[in-house]
Amino acid sequence: MVPVLEKISLEVRDQEFLVILGPGQCGKTTLLRILAGLESPSSGAAYLDGKEIVSPGPEIGLVFQSYKLFPWKTVRQNVEIGLEVRRLEPAKVREISHHYLGMVGLHGFEDYYPHQLSGGMKQRVGIARAYALNPEVLLLDEPFGQLDAQTRFFMEQETERIWHMDKRTMIFVTNNIDEALFLADRIVTMEDKLPGHVHTSYDVPLPRPRDTMDPAFLELRAKITEEQKLTL
Repeated sequence: MVPVLEKISLEVRDQEFLVILGPGQCGKTTLLRILAGLESPSSGAAYLDGKEIVSPGPEIGLVFQSYKLFPWKTVRQNVEIGLEVRRLEPAKVREISHHYLGMVGLHGFEDYYPHQLSGGMKQRVGIARAYALNPEVLLLDEPFGQLDAQTRFFMEQETERIWHMDKRTMIFVTNNIDEALFLADRIVTMEDKLPGHVHTSYDVPLPRPRDTMDPAFLELRAKITEEQKLTL
């Protein structure tokens, strides 16, 4: 049996926006699930603040590619799900959900149901729900993969805006080079083969908000694209 991951050594800085870039079936999602405590590695370990991650916990939030919203609950109720188990006062729960729904631009949609929302709005509900739990680290597993190109770029802009408003450590998985360059402080690439392992790390010292037609952006894009071709 071929292992999914091998020889992974990765350190993420506090409040860093790290993007893991690689093609499908290279182990990106498995790595994210280990970081979330949803899977246990057969060897090695993942740590947060020196403590081994062995199970899901409130210090790590996760946003999925599929929206994972409860269709019978409103937008507000979906955001408040995780808060209810913390036995907070109802007024505090409402205050938190109101704050994060505003942060993602969904004031006025609190009483809508998921079927009444666009794909981008559904994903914003997922981001608000993750932020509402106040995690130290937010993991995003190809969250915009199901969106059309225009909505996807809008959501990339929104994600950068939200991160600037309420900075915390972000680990974002994607197979899209432009998306990685637009969002990341640092990009780590993974090869198109198993077992998956980190191939190269790139710092992205471009000013924000980023211009995708900036010569420096295009130069780094060409460099990463060429490197990705060599790993296929």
